[in-house]
Amino acid sequence: MSRLTDTQTIVLSAAAQRANMLALPLPKNLKGGAAQKVIASLLKQGLLEEIDADTRIGEHVWRETGDGHGVTLAITEHGLAAIGIESEAPAGPAEPERSAPVASKPPREPKAREGSKQAQLIAMLQGADGATVAEIAAAFGWQPHTVRGAIAGALKKKLGLDVTSEKVDGRGRVYKLPAA
Repeated sequence: MSRLTDTQTIVLSAAAQRANMLALPLPKNLKGGAAQKVIASLLKQGLLEEIDADTRIGEHVWRETGDGHGVTLAITEHGLAAIGIESEAPAGPAEPERSAPVASKPPREPKAREGSKQAQLIAMLQGADGATVAEIAAAFGWQPHTVRGAIAGALKKKLGLDVTSEKVDGRGRVYKLPAA
């Protein structure tokens, strides 16, 4: 799983602290397009889920469905685990029964598109000899800082790949990935 941004962590932590485990209301400084992006990312990762809102008890509505029902956002067990909280049965009175979640996509393992530069970079690093920053920069026409950013950001952080490096006499620092 990728690392959470500070804003994502705040949204999940607030939901975990509420008795009903709802992510709404969002922090006051999170509005418009920024709120949409944060929530879309959390939904895509399976850390939040859309459930029917019970407006009779004052639940905030995230969006309206085509049939006029309101949908709110609840933290999932996966979301609790992402912020280091083990899910457990509620100790207090039983919460009202909720409807089934609105269809959302299950989390999936990120992967590079076939033929993309990211896929080509992965293939270079999976080669027997690995690749240096200079070799990758020459192959893609990138600047060295772009290569380092792609390795640290896209491969390590986003995809969670175990990129290793070692100094090799005559070549410098060589980056490698285990063969697929």
